[in-house]
Amino acid sequence: MPLSEYEQRVLEQMERQLTSDDPRLANTLTQRGHRPFGRYVIAGVGASVGLLLLVLGAANSLPWLGVIGFVVMFAAVAYAFAAPHRSTGHRSGPRGVVQSDGQVKPATPTARQKSSFMSRLEERWERRRGESGR
Repeated sequence: MPLSEYEQRVLEQMERQLTSDDPRLANTLTQRGHRPFGRYVIAGVGASVGLLLLVLGAANSLPWLGVIGFVVMFAAVAYAFAAPHRSTGHRSGPRGVVQSDGQVKPATPTARQKSSFMSRLEERWERRRGESGR
């Protein structure tokens, strides 16, 4: 069932508001997080080898071999679910600021972006308090 024109306008307005309020969250939600298939193959092989070492260590009463097998399994699973490293050329964070008319104004480095984490949180809090008081 397609959306009505009113519902589409409201949805677009909500998207613009989210992007302007928290560009990092909007960027995170719009990214497609796909992991390379080879990563899972390597992790699966590592987990299988680790399980084999764990079973061999238990069967032959060699606790050190079992511990090594467990560590290998754990490392393989951690590798599978860890975020892949991005190249240094990839720019993360917001690309710009969405204006009220829907246009995106490119982000420029300002003193606000160089401020501390806590001061940015305080600015957001004050801005939201000002909006809710209207």
